[in-house]
Order: sequence, then C-alpha cells, then structure tokens
Amino acid sequence: MLDYKTHCVTKEISRPEKRILLSYPHMSGDELKFIKEAFDSNWIAPLGPHVDAFEKETAEYAGVKAALALSCGSAAIHLGLRLLDVKAGDVVFCSTLTFIASVAPAVYQKATPVFIDSDEDTWNMSPVALQKAFDDAVKTGKMPKCVIVAELYGQPPKMDEICAICDRYGVPVLEDAAEALGASYNGKMCGSFGKVGIYSYNGNKIITTSGGGMLLSDDEEYIQKARFWATQARDSAPWYEHTEIGYNYRMSNLLAAVGRGQMLHLEERIARRREIYATYKKELSGTPGISFMPEAPKCHSIQWLTAITTAPSTGKTFMDVINYMNQQNIECRPVWKPMHLQPYFAGSKYFAHDEGENGSVSDNLFNTGICLPSASAMTEEEQGWVIKSLKECLSK
Repeated sequence: MLDYKTHCVTKEISRPEKRILLSYPHMSGDELKFIKEAFDSNWIAPLGPHVDAFEKETAEYAGVKAALALSCGSAAIHLGLRLLDVKAGDVVFCSTLTFIASVAPAVYQKATPVFIDSDEDTWNMSPVALQKAFDDAVKTGKMPKCVIVAELYGQPPKMDEICAICDRYGVPVLEDAAEALGASYNGKMCGSFGKVGIYSYNGNKIITTSGGGMLLSDDEEYIQKARFWATQARDSAPWYEHTEIGYNYRMSNLLAAVGRGQMLHLEERIARRREIYATYKKELSGTPGISFMPEAPKCHSIQWLTAITTAPSTGKTFMDVINYMNQQNIECRPVWKPMHLQPYFAGSKYFAHDEGENGSVSDNLFNTGICLPSASAMTEEEQGWVIKSLKECLSK
C-alpha cells in the first residue's frame, strides 16, 4: 500500500499515461446483477420492477413520501415547474452560480428568470440577495411563482434561512439537488427541503445511471400527476386518449437497474470524495493564494467536486492554471459561469449579495474558481500528480 504522505511530497511522481479526468463513473459490478434481472425478465423499456424499486429506495433514502424516475434531471426540473404552475409571463427566482440546466426549464415554460447571487460561506444562493429580490418584487408587484435553489458541487445552501424567506411570502422552493445526492443540511437530506426536489444521475455525478434523474416530493399527488405527464399524458381509456400534452420523460427499467446497483455503494462514494477533498486541503493548505470551497456550519457536503480559488497574488488566472494542468494530462474546469453573465440572459434582473464594485460573489468565484479532479475511482498516484502539478504551476 502506498504511503500517501510520502507520495504527495516526493518529486518523483511520474506523469500518468492516461488522462486524469474531472469526474467519471465508478462502477462496482453489482449493477450487473440487476441488469441481468432486467434482461432475463425482458423488462428493458420504460417502466418495470427496477423503476418501481429505484423510486421507492430513493424516496426512503431522501426521507420523502414519493419519487419519480425520469430520463434526466432537466426533465425533473421541467415537471417540477409545471407542478408549481409556472406559466408564460411568470417570474422565477434562480441561483445564478449553476449549470444552465437549472434555469432552462423555466425558459421552456416561457417564464422570466431573475438571478440571485451566492454567499461566500456556501457558494450557493445568498439569503441576503434573495431578500433583496423579494423586497423588489413587493415594490413592483411581480412576485415569483417559485424559487429554484441549486446546490453547487455537493454543498447545501443555508436552507433554513432560504426556506424561512420563501415561506414568509408563500412562495414554494424547487430544490435542484442534481449535484448533491447524499448531502445534508442540519441532518435533513438535500432534495427533501422544497415542495419538489430533483436529483441527476448523469455520468459525472456521485452515482450514475448513464443518464437519468429523479423528482421527489412529500406531496404524493404531485408525483402521481408528474407520472401522468411523463408518460405522454395518456388518459385512462382503451384507446390513446389525451386531454393534456405530456412528455416522453420516463427512465427505462434497464437504467433503473444500474441505479439500484449504484445506490448500494453511495455512502462509499461519498466517503471517498470527502477523503479526496481532505487530502487536497491538507497537501495544498500551505500553498500561497489557494482557498477552498468551504463546508459551512450545518452543512454536510458530499464534495462531489473539490473546488478552489486562486488569489491574484499567485500571478495566475484560472485559465492559466487550467491550461497548465491540461499540459500535464489533467482535466480541470472553471467554476460555472453565472447565468446573469450568459449572453442569452443579457439584461436579466440580478441581485448581488453586496453592493459596490466587488459585491457580486458569484462573479468573483467565476473569475478565480477551478474544479479539480475528484472522481471516487481516482487513485492516490493520480491525485498526487494533480497536487504536484498544481504546486508547480503556482510556483512558476
């Protein structure tokens, strides 16, 4: 077994032949047992016993009454917005520091996104900025239909403060826990805070079905309605009868089988990602100019991706670092570009955490943030090469 302490500080770490990727699937082999059951029973297409079991097991894990397995996380957000009656002309408050899939479904519904800044404690939606947005909504008479709260890189936001603000105005929360399956806030699982919540099982997530998502709610009638919409809104009749328009959004029994096998190892995957984060923090804590995405009080992050910022004092931009790491056969990526800076959303309303020139926390994080390789299957040797390369880059 490699002595990792020694390994990390040695200068004799060899360049890996294989590229070190940011986050990739980690299969256990247990998935094959469930897949074989699906093949043997010929339940391959959407619906089937593995879909039913995956929904039940996920709802129990999240601590909610019901769940619906879908084709992707975006489909889950879309159905969630429709359940919350978001329609053309409505306003939806959204986290700005997130992937566009958090926001695009609001556009599908022809709603208007209003973007909310992050705070420095969690990198997630700022309760301060959220309150500013509600203050403005009261003045303009244009209250949001819902608030989409994204949970960045496996870290919960300040959910007690955010939910208290939303409850005060009677506005429901849609919790985008796509990156935070297994994370918790004050002992309560992410995905269970909102009127509806969602998970993603994309190939880069903590566990994967290759593609897929889950819609969660304590309102079982919501899930029943979403199930109807997700199967082309087919009415109960001996022929194909439709009084509403639906979607082809269900997860296949085969992919649900993969998900069930992955769920058996979720806690192991979380423990490994947290170990990777802890190792990065220990080995890089003495490197001038590096700060880590914090784990705030009450938050238990899954550390899906280890994210850092580099100070101007390093003399390196985030792209300088990413380009250098790429030359070392290492994939790193910038922190998400905030939605209010995206060309498509130019001119959209945005509420910053603080006033003044440097008041936008999300802008600052984008300008300095880097995501490091964090796959649970990454070896100690590979992480050692990442650490060595990052130190070399910042010392040049």
